[in-house]
Amino acid sequence: MCGIVGGFWKGAEQGLEGRLEAALLAMRHRGPDDKGFELTQVSGGVVALGHTRLSIIDLSAGGHQPMYSPDGRYALVFNGEIYNYRELRTQLQAKGIQFRSDSDTEVLLHAWITWGQSCLERFQGMFAFVLHDRQAETLTCARDAFGIKPFFYSFQAGRFAFASELPALKAMQPGKPRVDWQRSYDYLVNADYDSQPRTFIEGILHLPPAHWMVVDLKAGTLSAPSPWWRPRVREDAPVSFAQAVEAVREQFLDNIRLHLRSDVPLGAALSGGIDSSAVVCAMRYVDRESPIHTFSFIAAGSPLSEEHWVDQVNAHVGATAHKFVASGEELARDLDDMIRVQGEPFGSTSIYAQYRVFQQAKEAGITVTLDGQGADELLAGYSGYPGLRLKSLVERGQILQALQFARNWSQWPGRSQRHAWMHLAQLMIPGSLNEVAKRAIGRETTPAWLKADVLSDAGVTFKEFVHPMTTEGCGRRVVERLGSSLQSRGLPELLRHADRNSMRFSVESRVPFLTLPMADLLLGLPEDYLISPKGETKSVFRAAMRGIVPDHILDRKDKIGFATPEREWLVDIAPKLREWLQESEEIPFLHSDRLLQSFDEAMTGKRPFSWQVWRWVNFCRWYRMMG
Repeated sequence: MCGIVGGFWKGAEQGLEGRLEAALLAMRHRGPDDKGFELTQVSGGVVALGHTRLSIIDLSAGGHQPMYSPDGRYALVFNGEIYNYRELRTQLQAKGIQFRSDSDTEVLLHAWITWGQSCLERFQGMFAFVLHDRQAETLTCARDAFGIKPFFYSFQAGRFAFASELPALKAMQPGKPRVDWQRSYDYLVNADYDSQPRTFIEGILHLPPAHWMVVDLKAGTLSAPSPWWRPRVREDAPVSFAQAVEAVREQFLDNIRLHLRSDVPLGAALSGGIDSSAVVCAMRYVDRESPIHTFSFIAAGSPLSEEHWVDQVNAHVGATAHKFVASGEELARDLDDMIRVQGEPFGSTSIYAQYRVFQQAKEAGITVTLDGQGADELLAGYSGYPGLRLKSLVERGQILQALQFARNWSQWPGRSQRHAWMHLAQLMIPGSLNEVAKRAIGRETTPAWLKADVLSDAGVTFKEFVHPMTTEGCGRRVVERLGSSLQSRGLPELLRHADRNSMRFSVESRVPFLTLPMADLLLGLPEDYLISPKGETKSVFRAAMRGIVPDHILDRKDKIGFATPEREWLVDIAPKLREWLQESEEIPFLHSDRLLQSFDEAMTGKRPFSWQVWRWVNFCRWYRMMG
């Protein structure tokens, strides 16, 4: 696991070497074991490739980057892991290719030389890389299917720069960065971030998941990002539920086997829910002897605590458990560091619980952890997407089944038939009426603490992100949404949190649910295999894990995860938060006095508490750091 940085500059570029050093230093935590960079003169200017390394596979100098092909034509910098590198290596050796190291980096390099862009779909892993082809005079940039590994870039005035993290890219850029007001509005009002290529910094973009692009060094142009994989919507040929269960079981265990490949100690993040419990139990199932270390946040004394479930999983697999509690004071202590690590504002205090999980792993000497991230987006988890499931049934003309589903779904904790039909109504009513409905429940498009006129004059649009609905998705609305959530609003923000938090402590976080074979398999199943007619979420996966995960874990009907007692934490440190919010006076599009009034009302119970309080604090602290 690593960090990459570099780019292309036309003509002579003063101070470039120093900026590269600063960029590598800014993300040293991503790779404390080794670093390197090269400057190469090309016909149109200079190409820079830099890399900082966390050694996971092949701990020798054979994995040093930039890595060059034997003939010197290609140079590669790569961040990530290719878990099926041994299988690919065997295929390449059969073609007569000789290897100089045992690293997955060299496998990636020869896979591209041999198969070109089509090699991307062969990779089971996470990656972001840049390949310099000296003969063709191009830089090819690519990112994994789910965006597990980050890739930031900018292209301005003939200068192309890229990096694994925003601070590193900012170190490469001349001048002071400018905040993107549109993305600021989207975050503050609609909690929307990491859902599109634009970042919180003007002119800096994400390469979208499952996309690649090419810089033509001779012409000084950058191609538009092109998708190399798309989540499927169409249902596969019919299979029985039992056949689907067997296929899911086999694929998940194979994923676990691949994700256990490492030359350093491994552990797992364990919340006590079905997904993380399945990962830990499957680790023991495929490897009966190796030690397992688990890391868990415990919301002590709170209804959100999952310690009971965590303890049962640890006892079942014989794991060494590492549990911790946290407080509002600790959150205040670590907030600035966490914001620096994330690089951009983020969602809720649960990200702090995750931050501490990786800190615990580092202190225990664990370099690699496995995580259950992505299961909800592949298996229709959370509350089971009731509105979308009802819409699928209605579009198929299955009205009776829709009525039965709504009734059955409502029998689970925290659900009701009214909520099910409200979810459907929200999907059916026109956008203009949707805005009226949101205002009726207190979700204002332009709240009083926002200077709407200032934002409007700057070209900001007051619209909320809406997942697309297409004709292809008719009758498959849940699967259509899952596919969209994998690559737009939903999973990307969760993967961002995990990548930055784990890398802060030089820990590699692996997500074994997220492989192309697993995604293609699950998204091709009938929807009622994912959400049963009885309203059971992740139905096929629960069945697949019987005999591997204890039944009482699989039969859970609640979902908590690394949830934190957010309101209690924030109330405990309200004076400090209010002090920080006074800095909102510096932000041109906020009414500071109204924001403070809204904060006071939320803290004293005069208005409903919401996660928006956290977003105010998070954004104001981040904005101050940007200055």
